[in-house]
Amino acid sequence: MSLDKKYTSFKNRILMIGFGSIGEGVLPLILRHIDVKPQQITIITADDRGHDEADKYGIEFINLPLTADNYRSILEKRLSAGDFVVNVSVDVSCVALMELCQEKGALYIDTVVEPWLGFYTNPKLSPSQRSNYGLRESALALRKKYPKGKTAVITHGANPGLVSHFVKQALLDIAQANGEKNSTPTSREEWGLLTKKLGIKVIHIAERDTQVAKEPKEPGEFVNTWSIEGFFSEGSQPAELGWGTHEKHFPPDGKRHDFGCGAAIYLNRPGCTTRVRSWTPLEGPYQGFLITHNESISIPDYFSVREGEKVTHRVTCHYAYHPCDDAVLSLHELNGKNGNLQNRQRLIVDEITKGVDELGVLLMGNPKGVYWYGSRLSIEQARKLIPYNNATSLQVTVAVFSGMIWAIENPNCGIVEPEDMDFQRILEIATPYLGDVVGAWGDWTPLKDRGRLFEEDIDASDPWQFKNIRVA
Repeated sequence: MSLDKKYTSFKNRILMIGFGSIGEGVLPLILRHIDVKPQQITIITADDRGHDEADKYGIEFINLPLTADNYRSILEKRLSAGDFVVNVSVDVSCVALMELCQEKGALYIDTVVEPWLGFYTNPKLSPSQRSNYGLRESALALRKKYPKGKTAVITHGANPGLVSHFVKQALLDIAQANGEKNSTPTSREEWGLLTKKLGIKVIHIAERDTQVAKEPKEPGEFVNTWSIEGFFSEGSQPAELGWGTHEKHFPPDGKRHDFGCGAAIYLNRPGCTTRVRSWTPLEGPYQGFLITHNESISIPDYFSVREGEKVTHRVTCHYAYHPCDDAVLSLHELNGKNGNLQNRQRLIVDEITKGVDELGVLLMGNPKGVYWYGSRLSIEQARKLIPYNNATSLQVTVAVFSGMIWAIENPNCGIVEPEDMDFQRILEIATPYLGDVVGAWGDWTPLKDRGRLFEEDIDASDPWQFKNIRVA
C-alpha cells in the first residue's frame, strides 16, 4: 500500500474530542488518507496541548473541557447527521457521547469505554461497578435502545481493538500449521469452534515496550510513552481477566460479577500491583502487569463455544503489559505512595532515543507450542512513517484511523466491538504502519525454569492454569 493513498472521501464534519498523544498522532493519518478539508475538522479538548499542530494544519481548536453538565449544550450545535465523532479523550463518558451520536445520526469511534471524571477512583463504588466489565455492559446496553443506528465503533485502539484482529489471524496461522482446512470462519460461533478445536486455553495480550528517553525518570515523576492519565486510571481499576472453562483454581481474591455476560472475573486489587508471567519473541519470558482492558472481556465472550445457555469452551484472557522501563519505575514509586499519582508527569515522544514496542497476542494450549502474532515497531520506523507519534502511539492511532475507514465504509452497523468487524480489512489498512508484523512459535510455558531455588505452589498437570501464570 502506498503511504499517500486516499481510502475514501468524507463530506461531513469530523469532531475530535480530546487531543492528547492519540489525538495528535491520528490527525496526520486522517489528513493523509481521507479526502477531507481541514475546515471540516474541529478539535474540542481540555487543555492547550496540540494547539500548534492544529494551527499548522488550519484546524479549529477549542479548549473547553466537556463535563456531564455541559457536553450536550457544547456538542449539539456542532453535530449533525452524517458527521463523525472521534473520541480520544479521558474523563469524558463514552456512553454519553455515543448516545448523542445515535440521536443525531452521526458516526462514532473511541479507544476505551471511558466514564466521567472521578469514576475510576470513587471509593463509594464497588470494584465490580468500577470495572471495565461494568463499563462494557453499559455501552452494549445501548444496542437494545438503538438497534438500527449509525455505526459506533467502541474500544478500537491498539488494545483493545487491533489485538482482536490479531487473534483471528493467529488462529488461522495455527490452524494452517496444524493441517486444518484453509477456510476463514464467518461467525462468532465458527470462531469459537476453531478456538476449541485448536486447543487454545489462554490468550495474552503480550506487550513489551523497550523505548528509552534521553533523560531518565526522576524521583517524583511519572514517565510513560502514552497517556499517563489513561494508564493511571486503568492501573487503579481492579485487575480483570476473562475466565476460561479449563481453570481449576479460582483465585483467593477473585470475584465474579452478578450481572452481564459472565465471561470475566476481577481480582480485589488494582492492576498496577498485579503481575503475570508471559512471553514475546524478542523479549522472551517476562513479568508484566495485569492491567484491566476491554479486550480481556470481549475476546473470551466472542470466542466462546455455547450449547444453549451453557459455555462449553472459553479461554482465559488478559493483558500482560511490560511498559517502558521508566514507566515501571514510575509504577513502583506510585504503589509506594499508595496509589497517589506523582505531581510531575512526562509523556515521552520526541525525547525517545531508541527502542521497540512489541505488541501482540500470545495463544497458548496448542500441542505445537505457544504462538505470538503482532507488531514490532521501532521508534525509528515510527518516525519515518508519520509525524507526532512514537512507536506506542502509532500502534493506537493507526487502529483508530483504520476503524474510521471501516465505519465510513459500513455506516449502518449500529454499536460494534472490534470482534464484530472485518479483521482482514482492518489489518490491510493498519499493517503498513505497524513495522514488522510477524507470527512466531515458542516452547515457553509459565512453568519453565520454575522451582529451581525455592519450592513453589504450582499445578504441574496443566501449565496453562492462571495459578501458574500469576506471580504470587
